[in-house]
Order: sequence, then structure tokens, then C-alpha cells
Amino acid sequence: MRRVLRFLGFALGLTVLLVGLMVFALHLWTGSDGFRQRVEREASAALGVPVSLQRVTVAVWPLPAVALEGLNIQAQPALTLDRVEARPVWTALLAGRLEVSTLTVRQAVLPQATLVLLGARLQDPARPTANATPRPAGAEEEGASLDLSWLPRSVVLDGVTWVNEQGRRTTVQATARLDDDGWPAQAEVQVTEGGLQGAKARLARDAGGQTAWTLRLDVGGGTVQGPLKVTLPVAGDPKARDLLLEGSLQTRGVEVSALTAPSRPLTGRLEADTTLSARINPRGSGAALREALHTQTRFKVDGAVLQGLDLLEAVATVGLSRGGVTRLDTLTGEVGTRGQAVQLSELVARSGLLSATGEVAVAPSRALSGRLRVDVTRGASGGVASVPLAVGGTVDEPTVMLTRAALLGAAIGTVIAPGVGTGAGANIGDRIGEGLKGLLGK
Repeated sequence: MRRVLRFLGFALGLTVLLVGLMVFALHLWTGSDGFRQRVEREASAALGVPVSLQRVTVAVWPLPAVALEGLNIQAQPALTLDRVEARPVWTALLAGRLEVSTLTVRQAVLPQATLVLLGARLQDPARPTANATPRPAGAEEEGASLDLSWLPRSVVLDGVTWVNEQGRRTTVQATARLDDDGWPAQAEVQVTEGGLQGAKARLARDAGGQTAWTLRLDVGGGTVQGPLKVTLPVAGDPKARDLLLEGSLQTRGVEVSALTAPSRPLTGRLEADTTLSARINPRGSGAALREALHTQTRFKVDGAVLQGLDLLEAVATVGLSRGGVTRLDTLTGEVGTRGQAVQLSELVARSGLLSATGEVAVAPSRALSGRLRVDVTRGASGGVASVPLAVGGTVDEPTVMLTRAALLGAAIGTVIAPGVGTGAGANIGDRIGEGLKGLLGK
């Protein structure tokens, strides 16, 4: 018996020694310049841009992991990652399958433009790949059902910076845990730098394994929260591939400028109710996802201050106005979005002496267009001066000026009908212009 135990101990020790030697050899191989350069070549060929890498490491204890350090994808602008670490699932690895348990990304800079470029190149069907194999006929239809099982079971983002199309940077700390079906079970995000600095978001999946969640965002001293739901395509229908995203959010007590920082076109406390929907192709690009999102919001802003625009001055001068501020008791209206385009309608602004109504459109370029009718109470007589204004400029530098028809009416009212007055002439001119536009169909 003692000999048997001694033999088993010797065999176990030899096995441990051999495994240790294999791990040591693997570590030396993956850490060599030759292996690193091979990874660089393969990645460069796959992405179509130069890729440099400082180091590749493999660990077995206490958990198996592979890490890439100093990764630099040399596109314009460059995408950099200080460290990316992936830990596989032990049981799947022993069964010969590669499943990632945890993916950790540390100190990364991810420009939106570069991600869109790389995504388009990877999805290009005409682009050759090293291990390309022809797809059998009907494979696309058979694979139409959405499979997310390949995603890591948990994700950690440590100091990851997103750079949008305008070059604005947002840095986050985030963790996410996914269920076995690949859908998020729970996620938490904290913005540490950027426009929404200090904001915290939490997403929790509803019970029962449904594709439904509750979102809560703490930002600007208030909250945005509500349910989100994803309706999956009908199983077995090759034509039904789109996902349907729906949600309703309540915004309570949020400082408006916290949502638009660093730009501050409007300040005040926001109360709003929003419905959102999007029909999403899972194989579509990020840009397609953004354009698919539609929202409709009914809002009210208390103690609103409109920055960069003085409506009282615009009425007083009956002309072009830039700069200044407009203080309002309340601002109400509706906001509709389709992709990056924004439409503000049924706007009603009120203060002690001023009230205004109208609608404004915001283009993807942040350019403004629209019309306002501003009424100002004059002195003790209680008379009201009503002036139509055209909105222009940008979100950061808005302008208002008389419409062309109103400008002509103002000139006539000043020169040949001083009793009518400039403001009244502008109002009459605008109405005549609208009537002619309707008559001529332009």
C-alpha cells in the first residue's frame, strides 16, 4: 500500500512538473517577439490598418487568462487599449469549446469614427479573410435567429473613453453581467469625465427571463427611469429578423444643462414623459441603430433660462438679435426625434411680460430653423406687441430675426404708417406673407 501511495505521489508530482514546464514554455512563447509580431500581422490583415502590440501574456493560475497590452490600432484617429484581458470558462475549455467568462478592458480610447470604419471593413462581404469558407445556401435564413451565447458572461470597463463624431470625450467605469442567453442581467455605468460627469445608470432585468428591463439614471440632481422591452422576431419566419425596442421613461427634477453639457443652451428643472421605439436589424451598423431610434417627449421646464438669445430685445428692436438671455417662468412643449434630427413643437414660453409660441427644428449638424411669435405686454396700458421671428443659427449660437414678409411690413409700418407702428407692421406683413405663400403654394 505504501508503495502504491508513493507511486501515485511520484506520478502526481511528475504531472504537476510537466504542466508547470508546459505553462512556462507557453509563457515564453507567447511573450516572445516572434509571437507578438505574428499577432500584429494577423490583426493588421483582418482590420486593414496597421496594428501594434507591446505584449501578449498567458496565465493559468489562479484562473486561465490571455491578455493583450499596449494595443494600438493605427487608424485615423487611433484606437488604443492599455490592456484587454479575457478569461475563458473552465468547463467549456476542457470540453474543447472557447467561451469567455470575463472580458476586462482598461484605459482605452475608442473613437466613434474608427469603430464605424473597422466595423464596415469586417462586415464587407467582398473583403477576403484568411480562413474564409463558403457559406451553404440558406445559411443566412437558418441563422436568422439571434444567438448571443458567444458573448462574455461579464464585462468590466475601467477608464474607457468614448470619442464622438464631434470629438467630445466621455470616460466611464462600467460592469455588466449577462445571463446564459446572452442578454444583460444587470449593468451599472458611472460617467467619470465628460459632459455627463457624475451621472450613474443602472439596468436590471425583469424576473422570468423576459427580454425586459428597468432603467434608472441619476443625473443633474434628478432621475430618469422606466421600463424597456425588446420583442424578438417570430421563430421560424425568415422574413422577421428585426428586433423591436420599446420603452417609456419619466424624467423628474433634472437640471437641463446636465443633459447637454458642456453646451448650456437652456437651464432649468425638467419634468418630462418620453416614449421610445426602434426597429433594429441585429446585423446592422451602429449608425443604422442610431437612425432607427424614434422618441416622443412631452416636457415642462420650470425656471427656464434661454442662453444666447434675448427675446425681449428682439421685440424691442424688431430686428436681428444675437446673444443675451431670456428668463422664463415656464417652458412647455413636445420634442420628437428621428435619429439625429430633432423637432420641437407646440412650444409655449411664459414670463411676467413675455409669452411666446412656435416650433423649432434641430438638424444633425445642430443648425436651428423655425418660427416664433413673441407677445410682450407694454407698460401700464396693457397693450401687447406681437412680433413674428425666424429662428436660425446653431444650438450654441442661436439667432432670431424678422421673417422676410414681416421685415417688409415693419418697414412699411415705420415709413408710411407711423400710427400703426413698426411691431404691428411686422405682424401684419408676416400674416400677408403667409397668405401669399398659401395662395401661391410655396
